[in-house]
Amino acid sequence: MAGGVWGRARGGPVGALTLTALAEGIRAGQEQPLGRPSPGPQHEPWELEPQAAPQVPAPASEAEPGSGAAATTTGGKVCSPHNAQEPAPEGLPQISWEEGVLADLALCTAACLEEAGLVGTQATALTLCSALEARGKRLEDQVHALVRGLLAQVSSLAEGRPRQVALRVLSALALEHAQDVVYELLPRSLPADRAAVELWRSLSRSQRVSGQVLVQLLWVLKGAAGGGGREPQALAATCALGEMLAVSGCVAATRGFYPHLLLVLVTQLHQLARGQCSPKIWAPSHRGPPHSHASCAVEALKALLTGDGSRMVVTCMEQAGGWRRLAGAHTHLEGVLLLASAIVAHADHHLRGLFADLLPRLRSADDPQRLTAMAFFTGLLQSRPTARLLREEVILERLCIWQSDPEPTVRWLGLLGLGHLALNRGKVRHVSTLLPALLGALGEGDARLVGAALGALRRLLLRPRAPVRLLSTELRPRLPPLLDDARDSVRASAVGLLGMLVRRGRGGLRVGLRGPLRKLVLQSLVPLLLRLHDPSRDAAESSEWTLARCDQALRWGLLEEVVTMAHYDSPEALSRVCHRLVQRYPSHVPSFLSQTQGYLRSRQDTLRRAAIMLIGFLVHHASPSCINQDLLDSLFQDLGLLQSALEPTVAAAAQVSAQQVALLACAQGPPVKARLLRLRRRGGARPQPVYADSPFQPQSLAGRWGCSQPRCT
Repeated sequence: MAGGVWGRARGGPVGALTLTALAEGIRAGQEQPLGRPSPGPQHEPWELEPQAAPQVPAPASEAEPGSGAAATTTGGKVCSPHNAQEPAPEGLPQISWEEGVLADLALCTAACLEEAGLVGTQATALTLCSALEARGKRLEDQVHALVRGLLAQVSSLAEGRPRQVALRVLSALALEHAQDVVYELLPRSLPADRAAVELWRSLSRSQRVSGQVLVQLLWVLKGAAGGGGREPQALAATCALGEMLAVSGCVAATRGFYPHLLLVLVTQLHQLARGQCSPKIWAPSHRGPPHSHASCAVEALKALLTGDGSRMVVTCMEQAGGWRRLAGAHTHLEGVLLLASAIVAHADHHLRGLFADLLPRLRSADDPQRLTAMAFFTGLLQSRPTARLLREEVILERLCIWQSDPEPTVRWLGLLGLGHLALNRGKVRHVSTLLPALLGALGEGDARLVGAALGALRRLLLRPRAPVRLLSTELRPRLPPLLDDARDSVRASAVGLLGMLVRRGRGGLRVGLRGPLRKLVLQSLVPLLLRLHDPSRDAAESSEWTLARCDQALRWGLLEEVVTMAHYDSPEALSRVCHRLVQRYPSHVPSFLSQTQGYLRSRQDTLRRAAIMLIGFLVHHASPSCINQDLLDSLFQDLGLLQSALEPTVAAAAQVSAQQVALLACAQGPPVKARLLRLRRRGGARPQPVYADSPFQPQSLAGRWGCSQPRCT
């Protein structure tokens, strides 16, 4: 460090007495014009009351170096240096208040902070505070030295006024030289020791200071987003943001760039989730394991939202696991969608600012920034004020463009956005544009895209005057294959969409006006009945709900049987259901049997056994004239193959159902094939099929919920 007028070249730092005299002289210069003595009494250094910093425009990167005013003490009187004729006392410097003197004072002060004892350090703090308040000009290159000195000595200062004055020194520096202060503190914030934490938090006490410092930290984060090995700097800035925002009232300083700061932190989490290395840092001010970069960003986000009064947003994210998703490599965009939904519900006053910052980012060449902006934009479309903030045609056009993007994630976000638009009652005229995009996505190979399209179609049915007949016609060739999709989530969503379609069209189904919907329901009955035994709990429960809607709309009177089949192994309930279906739809029995026959080749024993039982009861209740001989022969052949299955209950059920097929064939009269003659029985009515208990389905609700037995009262 250069010595300056009072630097180390003069034999070391100035002592406490000299610094006190300098402080007195500076204050005297503030009170009186230069060249006239100040008659006021001399104060002890601990009684000095520094004046408020002058109002300056925010933030200035450079300022002209100023001249200072100081005085020496003679006989208890404070005199102006211009009138002082006698030389300064021995040991005190000759004071010349020309340009650059304040910089020399800064050098001296920094030397004292680094080398002086406790008394000298406290006096230095008072001196510099007075000097900066009197001459708040640029300290050239000495700001960094001052910050280093404060960082080294602030923890040793006594609690109370000396410590507060020392922290005010940093605030005074930051008010004029925020960039220099930030860039000097950042490298010493990893790991963030108590001194660094205290200095960062002290910068939050003044709204003017904190606003300028937060802007500088924001620029650090934006600069680090471009890569280039600047992640440690970004991590330090993130930790500093978290410490500052944790101070009550600091968020008020973010007014004007709050949405921008929010998006930068969320985008930073996406960049980290894409696989960048994130060093661990110890935070001595906190207990527990080291914090990662992602956890620091999450904490900064929480502090930002909480300080703004959006505590409910934080709570919603915690309850939905949103913070964990935000930091996850494969779930980040889901976390962004959850955050956007929570903001729509509990902090919608930021919507205008968020949209303003999001729109330019949607065309960014940086993938994390662009995808994060797309997810945020999609989530914010759930808000009702969207129609007033953005034109409907512009939103729809943008989302439809996303559907032609080669990246599946972009198409997925576009489908979610279309689903949010479908909920808006003001966009009824856009159904003709929504439907082709949603129906086309049902053939996608990515489960996320198919699920998003099914969810959007379901939301479309929630609108008044939903196009039930049009959707029934369009979904008839597309929906049944999805009921048997290999992906659990797709099956459950497809079944739920069918239930919603039946619910909205139940009035027409009762009077027979919904031809396409009635055909779709009858086409889907077999999959719905068999999916009650689906290994996926979501698919099974969705099938139960949809069958209950069908029972209500078509007036089957089988609600009790459906619920019993869903929760118990009850062949009696299945028999009653089959008897009712054969009575109501005799012409559809061959179709029911053909559909069920396809499930005999399933790899899941639960579905194979359920299909075998369904065939047995349908054949038992069917009239001999309903089923042709070729179908019976095909059923008998497939059931015969299953009688050698490895699962004993499947083989036993196949034997019982094969006997029912043979009995129906015999009831039809000649010609009867030789394979069926062996099972022909003499007598009248065909006996009821009896199946053994299922090893796959729980026998009672107590077993379903993990209870050993019902509790007696």
